[in-house]
Amino acid sequence: MKILVFGAALRSGSLNRKLAMNAVTFLKAHFADDQISFPNFRDFEMPVYDGDAEEATGMPAGATKLVAELAAAEAIIISTPEYNGGIPGALKNAIDWVSRADDNPFEKKPLLLLAASPGALGGVRSLWHTRVPLEAMGARVYPTMFGLPKASEAFGGDALLKDAKTTERLGRVIQEFREYAGKLSS
Repeated sequence: MKILVFGAALRSGSLNRKLAMNAVTFLKAHFADDQISFPNFRDFEMPVYDGDAEEATGMPAGATKLVAELAAAEAIIISTPEYNGGIPGALKNAIDWVSRADDNPFEKKPLLLLAASPGALGGVRSLWHTRVPLEAMGARVYPTMFGLPKASEAFGGDALLKDAKTTERLGRVIQEFREYAGKLSS
């Protein structure tokens, strides 16, 4: 199974990229390196969606690259920041561009949502907002989502989670999602 994992943040040192990396660490126990794609979200830079710009020049390179990554994946894990209680603009914009592809790369794909936030709620509001457009695109968003509160204190110098209970909880969610994705693929 090919799995695409990314932190949907542009900031260097992103807490969500670190959380996504921790998910990759758990996946590597079950999948070969070539089955896991872990690009930087910055690789998918694109302008704000504009139908006139799309008509004039087509889909931007970053959006085309994201569509290709999504299409090649059999399962997807996204770790999203929370901006002002909702989905970050860069992720929503990327979803909007992807929705313009000829073939919908989210259709029937198992997808797990994670969030890391320095706040006490762990990005939970963003998780719910992010589900909506992904489900509208046909993704099979896994019912359990993972929020990491106080994420600015959660990682060690190696970018791994410091707390054993949090690490165990993330590992359990990744394992359950792996099983869910496996059932959908067969």
